[in-house]
Amino acid sequence: MMKTQYDVIVVGGGAAGLSGALTLARARRSVLVIDSGLPRNAPASGMHNYLGREGIAPSEFLAIGREEAASYGAEIVTGVAVTAERLDGGGFRVELEDGTTRTAARLLVTTGLVDELPEVAGLAERWGREVLHCPYCHGYEVRDRRIGVLASGPMAVRQALLWRQWSDRVTLFLNDVPSPTGEDLEQLAARDIAVVGGKVTGLEVTDDALTGVNLADGRVVPVEAVVVAPRFTARAGVLAGLGLEPVDHEMAGHVLGSHIAADPTGATEVPGVWVAGNVANVAEVVIGSVAAGVKAAGAINADLVAEETREAVAARRTHPAEHGGTQVLGGEEFWDARYSESDRVWSGNPNDILVREAADLPPGTALDLGCGEGADAIWLAGRGWRVTAVDVSGVALERAARQAAEAGVADRVDWQRHDLGRSFPEGVYDLVSAHFLHSYAELPRERVLRRAAEAVAPGGVLLIVGHAGFPSWEENPHPDVHFPTPQEVLRSLELRDGAWQVELAEEHERVQTRPDGTPGTRTDNVLRLRRRTG
Repeated sequence: MMKTQYDVIVVGGGAAGLSGALTLARARRSVLVIDSGLPRNAPASGMHNYLGREGIAPSEFLAIGREEAASYGAEIVTGVAVTAERLDGGGFRVELEDGTTRTAARLLVTTGLVDELPEVAGLAERWGREVLHCPYCHGYEVRDRRIGVLASGPMAVRQALLWRQWSDRVTLFLNDVPSPTGEDLEQLAARDIAVVGGKVTGLEVTDDALTGVNLADGRVVPVEAVVVAPRFTARAGVLAGLGLEPVDHEMAGHVLGSHIAADPTGATEVPGVWVAGNVANVAEVVIGSVAAGVKAAGAINADLVAEETREAVAARRTHPAEHGGTQVLGGEEFWDARYSESDRVWSGNPNDILVREAADLPPGTALDLGCGEGADAIWLAGRGWRVTAVDVSGVALERAARQAAEAGVADRVDWQRHDLGRSFPEGVYDLVSAHFLHSYAELPRERVLRRAAEAVAPGGVLLIVGHAGFPSWEENPHPDVHFPTPQEVLRSLELRDGAWQVELAEEHERVQTRPDGTPGTRTDNVLRLRRRTG
C-alpha cells in the first residue's frame, strides 16, 4: 500500500463531517476536514430539537465542533473539494478548487444537499427566515401566526395538515396546482385550512418582514411565514469521478430529491468511501446527522483496523524471522530466546549518545527502559546515579545484575522485569532514557514513550534514541517498515503545550560494524526534552 497523507479525508465540515472527524481523531487517526465554510443552515437563527444545544446558532455550533475535533488532532482547511479519484496503490486523491491535492486511505463525504426552491420571486431572499420547510425545525417559532403553504406537488395537502399542528391560521396556496378533491378536500375543511387558488407571483415584505403573498390577479393574502417543499438535491459532484451518482429519494411514492445510496453505516458501493448526513438522507436533521457521522467513523476505523491487521499478518508470513520466527512469541519469550543464543549480545559499552547527553547532568534518579545487558545502567550508576533498569528479558537482567556486581555498583541499580506494553515501573525520575526501543515482538512503542514522558520529574530530562533507517549494507530490505523521524516521535508523545522544552531533535550517522567485520554506517535519531518546572 502506498503511504497517504491522512488516514481519512472528510469532505464537508457540517454536523455529520465534524462528528465523524471527532470520532476518528479520538480513535487516533490522522484526519483532514475540507469544508467550504458555507453551511446549508447558515440563514437560520437557531437549531432546534438538539438536546443540550437547543436554540444554538448554526455558526456557533460549527465553531464548537471545529474546536473539539481540532483538539484531538483533526486538521480543518477551508476549501472546495471538486474531484476525487482512486490511486493505483490504494487510497484516494482529492483535488481542491485551488488546484492543490490531498491523499487519504479512506473518504467520508458529508457535503449535504442543495435546496432547490420553487421559482417564486422573493423566496430565496427570505429562505431560513420566514420561508421554511421543516415544522420540527421552525414550527414552534411561528406558532399561532398566519402560515401559508405553497403547493408545488402532490405532497402539499399533507404538508398543510402537518403545519396545522402549530397554528390554526394555515392557508394552502395552490399556485396553479390542481385543486384537492375528495378526502383531501374534506380533511382540509375539517381542519379549517383555507385554500386559495391562482398563481403566486411573489412575496410582500414590509420593513424587512414578510407580510403577505402576492397573486397574479392582484390579490395580497396576509401571511407571516411561507412553507415550501424544495427539491433536495445531493451535493455529490466530488464523487462523480469515483462512479457514484445520486439516485432518487422517494417518500410515499413521490420523488423529493436525490441522495447517494449507502448501507446503514454509510458505506457506498465504492470500497473505502462512506457518506453521512443529508447527502445520504435528505430527511436527516442535525442531531441525526451527528449520529450518522459517528456511525460512519466507527465503520471506517474498523475497516482500517482490519486492513492493518491483514498487512501485519502478511508481513509476519513474508518475513517470519523478523517477527519471532514461525512461532507467535510474546516479548518475554522472544527476547529470552534471543539473549540465550550467546553469552553476550551487545558490546558491553554504554550507548554513545547517552554518554554525550548525560555526562554533564547532575546525578539523581534515572530510569533506563529496555536496559538489555545493563551497560547504560551500570555507566550511570558508576557516575553516582540511582538507577531503575527495566527489561522484558529475565535472561538479560540476570546477566546485567552480575555485571553490576562486578563493577561494584550493585547497590545503585534496581533491576526490574517489565513487558512495557503491559506494566511500567512506578515513580518519577530526573532522567528517563529509552534507547532503541524497537522489537520484532509486539511492542506499542508510542504508548510506552508517552508513559516514559509521564515518568519524568519537573526539571528532568527525557532522552529518546532510535534508529532512523536500516544499516548501510541493507538496501531497503523491508519497504513497509517505517522508522519515525525525531519530529514524528515528538508529535506521538502528545505533550501538553508549554510543559516541555525541546533541547535536541536531530538525526546523526554513526559507524557500525558490518556482519563481515568491515565498517559500515547507520543513521539514528535523538530527541532530548526537558520538563519545565512551572
